[in-house]
Amino acid sequence: LGGRPKQIRVTDLFEEVAERHAIHDAQRAAAGLPAVTTAVVAVCSGSGLEELFAQLGVQGVVTGGQTLNPSTAELLDAVEHVNARQVIVLPNNKNIIPVAEQLNALTTKEVRVVLTKSMPEALAALVVYDPEASVDENMAEMIEAAQTMVTGEVTQSIRDTNSDAGAITVGDWIGLVRGDGIVAVSGTLEGASQALLGHLITAEREIVTIIEGIDAPPTTTLALRAWIEAEYPDLQIECHRGGQPLYPYLFGVE
Repeated sequence: LGGRPKQIRVTDLFEEVAERHAIHDAQRAAAGLPAVTTAVVAVCSGSGLEELFAQLGVQGVVTGGQTLNPSTAELLDAVEHVNARQVIVLPNNKNIIPVAEQLNALTTKEVRVVLTKSMPEALAALVVYDPEASVDENMAEMIEAAQTMVTGEVTQSIRDTNSDAGAITVGDWIGLVRGDGIVAVSGTLEGASQALLGHLITAEREIVTIIEGIDAPPTTTLALRAWIEAEYPDLQIECHRGGQPLYPYLFGVE
């Protein structure tokens, strides 16, 4: 019972937050970006994620990901473009964090960085983002939210190698967890995804977020949802079309 209010709150908030920002979206389309107390700049890869971030109030989206790190100039341009004096940056990749941390010294705006290393962490942070709250208030809430999320991703191996999860042949599907490395290997996307989720999901977890990549087969997504419902009937499932390349699935569990 202790976790139930949080479970309902987080799943409902994706819709509530999008509604809260709807007027900002209309203003953005009609007359540029609306003035806010604290704006967010986020790095993302995939048209679906870009749209989702905008719905959650992000004013500046910079293209980047595992294989394409944005430059300092690109991030700085986004910071200068948003309509706020206080700006929070979500790098969403460990390689982008050092670049993001340089921004505060390069602008007259106050720039802070939430050390997000994945897209699911960013989504968790954005659920609690309040554009009218101060940067300090937002940082406290967003950091806490991001830290509740454990994340993993599935991609296809491009070479033969060995791992703690077993031998890997080119073309195999592998499940990755930052800090743990390769935790799952399978000849099928569905098999690797199930093994990865089995690694991520523990007893205290309440919600699993699935972010579909551009190459995620709809039939596999349906099969994964059915498997989660059967294996973990108490878990809430959130599914979003991210459209990211290279990674058919990004998973977040909180």
